[in-house]
Amino acid sequence: MYPDLDEFFDDVVKIYTEELCALGDAGGSYVQLDEVALPLLCDENLRAAVRARGDDPDALVCRYIDLVNRIARARPAGMTIGVHMCRGNALGRWIGSGSYEAIAERAFNALEVDAFFLEYDSERAGGFEPLRFMPKGRKVVLGLVSTKTALLEEKTLLHRKIAEASRYVRLEDLSLSPQCGFASHRKGTALTFTDQESKLKRVVETATEVWGEA
Repeated sequence: MYPDLDEFFDDVVKIYTEELCALGDAGGSYVQLDEVALPLLCDENLRAAVRARGDDPDALVCRYIDLVNRIARARPAGMTIGVHMCRGNALGRWIGSGSYEAIAERAFNALEVDAFFLEYDSERAGGFEPLRFMPKGRKVVLGLVSTKTALLEEKTLLHRKIAEASRYVRLEDLSLSPQCGFASHRKGTALTFTDQESKLKRVVETATEVWGEA
């Protein structure tokens, strides 16, 4: 039991920074942080629940940004850090929905990370307009290929969405990926290995058509 919430978060930051150092010592040069708290504060129902318990959702956005930054600042020299804005993926389910608008201006500008992995696989995520707050030069990975359904995304649709996002972020700073991991829960998702393979092939094929060979 922590009598002071700040002491709890201090310990959380310590654990993360120790892990970053250990990964750096082992030769790791890239780390992706799975951030759930921030994107869940895009959901108006969850924001209302936060208010009902006596907290300010916007104050929590600032707190979570600060915690991520304290961790990121402790990274070993040369380490790249990405942050995945996850809305829940266990067994193909989700927890929150809503446009990134509620957090975009603060999170995109203030988070001291190198890349943002953003879930954009369904209408639940809203449009690309919040990307207007993304600082120039930050890498944005569009999670347009769903790990929640076996339905294979059409390449024409992926091309169109990438073009829409490029109105706000330079095409050279955009990338394409699945919206989340295929095994982000010990029981995975309902997708078969063949489904997963098809999805990854679609990502590679589309990315090659848009950006050329790696």
